[in-house]
Amino acid sequence: MPTRQPDPEDDPASCSCCGTLSFSELTRPIEVGDCSSGNLFWSWPFLGPLLVQNESSDTRDHCANERTFLSYLRLSVYMAIVAVAIVLSFHLKSQPSDLELRMARPLGIIFWLLSLTCLVLGFGNYIKTLDKYSKKVAIVQHGWRTQSIMSLISLSIVGTCAILLVITKVQADG
Repeated sequence: MPTRQPDPEDDPASCSCCGTLSFSELTRPIEVGDCSSGNLFWSWPFLGPLLVQNESSDTRDHCANERTFLSYLRLSVYMAIVAVAIVLSFHLKSQPSDLELRMARPLGIIFWLLSLTCLVLGFGNYIKTLDKYSKKVAIVQHGWRTQSIMSLISLSIVGTCAILLVITKVQADG
């Protein structure tokens, strides 16, 4: 009877970050309490889910953090769609004017950059908050950077709406 050859993936010593990795090794869960050094988000394995000990409201806080990141992601996608629509000069009833065509590309680029900024800001806040939660440090609010960038995004949206309304009014009068 032939002897069974050992599977190299079953040997934990054969798995390292430089050797061949199995999918189960890449998705091994990470205990949040075990990682005390460095940032928890960048710890090995990268695809492993984070296991949080549910003491008081930890799980609820992690879920709220994920929902907040998804809100940043949704705003970023909306702004990217608006940027593309502005650059393409999306008009249903009439052809765009020369002024609208000149404004379309710079305004679209501004919205695209703000979209990327919003995505990076949301991802940064998610990682920072996740790291704070793993160290059992309570945070109540985000800093001045988040407030100033979100104020800039809001101002850009309102300013663009005002500019487009003025252009429509000028075209209607002329």
